[in-house]
Amino acid sequence: MPGPSIPLRAVTALFLQRQHLARPRALTLTAHRLARFVEDVGGLQLDSINVLERAHYLTVWSRFGPYDRAWLDRIVYRRRLLFEYWAHAACLVPTTMLPWWRRAMLDYRLRHTGWSRWLRRNAKVLDRVKAAVLANGPMAQGDFEGRRPAGAAGWWSWRPVQHALHYLWMTGALTVHSRQHFQKRFDLLERAIPDSLGGAAVSSEDFQRWHIERSLHAMGAATELDLTHYLTFPRLGPGPRRAALRAMIEGGEVTALEIEGRPGRWLALTRDLPALARARRAPTPSRGTTLLSPFDSLLWYRDRVARLFGFDYRIEVYTPGHKRVHGYYTLPILHHGHLIGRVDAKRHRAEGRLEIRHVHFEPWFASGQKPPTGGARLDQDEALDGLRDAFASLGTFVGAGKVVLRRVTPSRLRKALTHAGSA
Repeated sequence: MPGPSIPLRAVTALFLQRQHLARPRALTLTAHRLARFVEDVGGLQLDSINVLERAHYLTVWSRFGPYDRAWLDRIVYRRRLLFEYWAHAACLVPTTMLPWWRRAMLDYRLRHTGWSRWLRRNAKVLDRVKAAVLANGPMAQGDFEGRRPAGAAGWWSWRPVQHALHYLWMTGALTVHSRQHFQKRFDLLERAIPDSLGGAAVSSEDFQRWHIERSLHAMGAATELDLTHYLTFPRLGPGPRRAALRAMIEGGEVTALEIEGRPGRWLALTRDLPALARARRAPTPSRGTTLLSPFDSLLWYRDRVARLFGFDYRIEVYTPGHKRVHGYYTLPILHHGHLIGRVDAKRHRAEGRLEIRHVHFEPWFASGQKPPTGGARLDQDEALDGLRDAFASLGTFVGAGKVVLRRVTPSRLRKALTHAGSA
């Protein structure tokens, strides 16, 4: 029997709401709002690229505007509101969800058989690395370089220690205690987060259902392929995932949907059907303008972004310079629930300058057409005003006293943006 028929715009509106982008940069950041945000989206992705600002800092700025990054670090690494684990790549995830992620930690010991050979050869490395952390407190990988326990030689090299720290982290023996210059410092999980080992871990079956529930909550409605590409860790495999999903549908927790004009089956939490109905009546998917980090959870699955927003987005960091189309580190522009273009930006720290190297608008927006996924034409002047404000806000956030605008495509729109900075 076919499920409810829902317009795509309702899915997009609820997705933006769950991603805390219904009114971007409208609310001041607080600990409560940070926790709610990360709980709703499932994780705050980390990445080492720092051409503009670290990915997790940018993702929070996209929702809340300028804030104190040192405050965020204290919330994470002192108050332990969040902790580092693997959810969609390396992420900050809510500490309230640790009982669930403990199951993934325990299963990692068995599931990732690729470690078996290394573990057989390096069992002593694991023991010695863990003993060193136990004795010395938080340690970074660099703290092990040049050290050798009495009577041993050779094993205390960089690569075995790197593997040992990663394995002990992924299996829950260690956690990331803090970071110095973005380098991880590890400590025992139970010492960094007291009570972390209290109570029994959930079953693998319960974890699989929770994993699906969290992904569907974050997306509002999704295809089965969306589910496999949102929270990508752990890779549960199609068999167990489908069995868990089938049980949730049969139990009434999940409802199959039809999306108007879209093929295939979509899924939503049954409790979210009223939210989808409200989103259907919303006059616009969201209100406001912001820029998104390339590692933003809204963008985790690019094919979904293309379906919902008609926006083809790829990160070009690893593309050779002469083959890049839009720039090294481009931030999609979100305006009133539509992705209208992208910005290639760079912070010049020593000069206190934010360089907007290239603003590239989508052709439909630049020519004043309707969005590719439907809806009314956007007010171009209003969008450009919103983008100028976003540039100013980003400049404040990254500590740039000056914002400099370079190229705009199409060039005829550059004049409307020039007073965001000087040419």
